[in-house]
Amino acid sequence: MERLKKPFLAVVLVQAIYAGMFLLSKAAFNGGMNNFVFIFYRQAAATVFLIPLSMFIEWKTAPPLSFVTFCKIFMLSLFGITLTLDLYGIALIYTSATLAAATTNCLPVITFFLAVLLGMEALKLRTIPGVAKLVGILICTGGAATLAFYNGPQFKIACHLHIFYFHNSHEVEGHAQNSGKTWIKGCFLMLTSNTCWGLWLVLQVRVLKSYPSKLLFTTLQCLMSSVQSFVIAIVLVRDPHEWALGWNLRLLAVVYCGIVVTGVSFYLQAWIIEKKGPVFLAMSTPLTLIFTIISSVFLLCEIITLGRIFGGLLLIGGLYSVLWGKSKEQKLLEEKSCLPTQAEKPDHQLKLATVTPSSPLF
Repeated sequence: MERLKKPFLAVVLVQAIYAGMFLLSKAAFNGGMNNFVFIFYRQAAATVFLIPLSMFIEWKTAPPLSFVTFCKIFMLSLFGITLTLDLYGIALIYTSATLAAATTNCLPVITFFLAVLLGMEALKLRTIPGVAKLVGILICTGGAATLAFYNGPQFKIACHLHIFYFHNSHEVEGHAQNSGKTWIKGCFLMLTSNTCWGLWLVLQVRVLKSYPSKLLFTTLQCLMSSVQSFVIAIVLVRDPHEWALGWNLRLLAVVYCGIVVTGVSFYLQAWIIEKKGPVFLAMSTPLTLIFTIISSVFLLCEIITLGRIFGGLLLIGGLYSVLWGKSKEQKLLEEKSCLPTQAEKPDHQLKLATVTPSSPLF
């Protein structure tokens, strides 16, 4: 019984960690922290955390790093991490933690769609699983449009805790929520960030074939992203006061996102996938949205609208439709292979080509 409980507890913890990331990031931005400086600090913290681990675990067995592979990793870091996180930070300022959590549900769908465009996945419309995946893509598109263009009635709950609530957050939230153009711009940037993230997940599969040391690969990307984000931040942010951390929420957000999200959640996700498979991890993604909605209402005093709830539900529906189609397609392939061992495999050993949204990047 204990063995059955551990994966479920671990997956709840992973999604709670991601909800905490959205909340702390939004709270730091509400408190006046510059998003470009924040991205540099969190990537630097992740790099400092990962370097000793990767040196101890994989340094002796790591393959040589060629110049071509180095350039590929550099470009992956630039567009897949640095650009993704910078767009994510700007979008989070314009919108809310709830929207950020909701849009992560469409990441597997975006990743699958990009894999189809690049010829790495097949979309067979003459089969039920293929239709299910197409319907999932369309539902996610509808969910994203709903989040961007429809607000509906507001559900305002009395906020008494004020833990992550700042005096200037009224201005930030009002700017983001009352200006339709700003909100739409934030939604567009958030979806663009997720698209870059999905493209990063797809393209890194090819790079990993030439450099299979996953931990060193992740560390190199974090290191390069730290340098890239520093260059961007130093060019755009010249005020020294913007770089100050101190013993405050800014430091907590940086350490949490850099170490807990990148380090602890990375290990937990690898363990969950090993025990229960990637489908099990992907199916738990909506928990992040639930945790974030509840926490943001009481801790950030965010106003929840019907449009955000409905749009989030559509994204979750699209996610499950694509995952169902993918798992059914995998079962059909196993049946066709006519291998007795394949037929006896439990569902949790199914391999999902579409990468789950839980990743050391975020």
